[in-house]
This record gives sequence, C-alpha cells and structure tokens, in this order.
Amino acid sequence: MNDPSLSADEVLTTTRAVRKRLDFERPVPRQLLLECLKIAVQAPTGSNRQGWQFVFVSDPPKKRVIADYYGRSFDAYASQAPPTYPDGDVRAKRSGAVATSSRYLRERMHEAPWLLIPCITGRPLEGAPTAVQASLYGSVLPAFWSFMLAARARGLGTAWTTLHLPFEHEVADLLNIPFDRVTQAGLTPVAYYTGAGFKPAPRIPLDGITHWESW
Repeated sequence: MNDPSLSADEVLTTTRAVRKRLDFERPVPRQLLLECLKIAVQAPTGSNRQGWQFVFVSDPPKKRVIADYYGRSFDAYASQAPPTYPDGDVRAKRSGAVATSSRYLRERMHEAPWLLIPCITGRPLEGAPTAVQASLYGSVLPAFWSFMLAARARGLGTAWTTLHLPFEHEVADLLNIPFDRVTQAGLTPVAYYTGAGFKPAPRIPLDGITHWESW
C-alpha cells in the first residue's frame, strides 16, 4: 500500500538495493506491479517514442533459469579483485556488507515473487557512437528507476542488477523476447521488504565529484 507519509525527497534518498530484507514468502499482487508501472511510464523517453517493454516473471522454473545465468555472471565478477578505496572512504566501510548481501541475493534471487526485466525496442549497433547508445538506454532506464521509486513508496523492495546481460540472448529465448529488435536493460527482483524503512546511504563528498564551468 502506498505510504503517504513519505515525501518525494524521502523516496529518492531511501530507495536502496534490497537484498537480505526481501520477503520471499509474501505474494506481490499483479495489480500493485501495474500501479508502479503506471507511474514508471511517466518517465522521459527519447522523442516520446515510448518504446519500452517490461517483462515480469513469476514462473518458478523460468526464475530459476534466469537466476542461474545471473549467478554465473556474479561468480565471475566476484572472483575478481575488489576495488580499493582510501582509508576512511565511506565505500570501504560498506564494501564487506555489500559483498555479503550480494552473495545472499545471488543464492536466493529465484525465490523472489517476481523478476522484472526492462526492455527497449531497438538494438545497440556494434561500435555505435556514444550518443546513439545513450539515446537507446536513456529511453528505458529512467522508467526502470521510476518503477523502483514507486515500489519503494508501496513497501516493495528492488535491487538494480545487470549481471544477467552476458546471457541476454539465452534469456531472450527463454522468455520469447525478440532478441533481434528488443534490448534488455537490467533485472530486478520485486518483493515486499521486511522490517522498518530505510535511511539515506553514506556517499562520498560532493566536492570531489562536482565541477563548475569546467572539469
């Protein structure tokens, strides 16, 4: 149910990647997903084409296959040396918890009531200029994020991931997504979250990432 006590700023600053607090047992009604999607498609889209498509998956065997592809990419990624940060950096303080929760989701992704794959009509051409690629993904990723914000306001947890995309073709075959003309742009579990709400996350200082007039 929508939480009217949350301001826009609170939704924007407390929409977290939810992993360990996903409620794998509580069903999420389809109507609630459609409510979030109705908000999501108010997001900007290039030339107002509205070429987005959203694939929701609740079938257990299909979720297992998608999660297995996700897990294969996750394992390869996790085997690499982790990034290093200076002493006292907020990212270093959270890296252990992020790794632990990410591993938890890798093991249980298939248990989420729903998996959502946002898609966009069109394919990124090999070697396409940055502007072309940005136009394609920029026409679906804002809607994907808006869906997550709407979900947060309704007591649902999500976690933006892209690790299944090395197996995009295989997942397209599984879900009958026309690979030659539709691009998958991400993946998220969708479930109610457990416990109380969320707090803003620590971030690196603005003075290290802000530029005025030039770099």
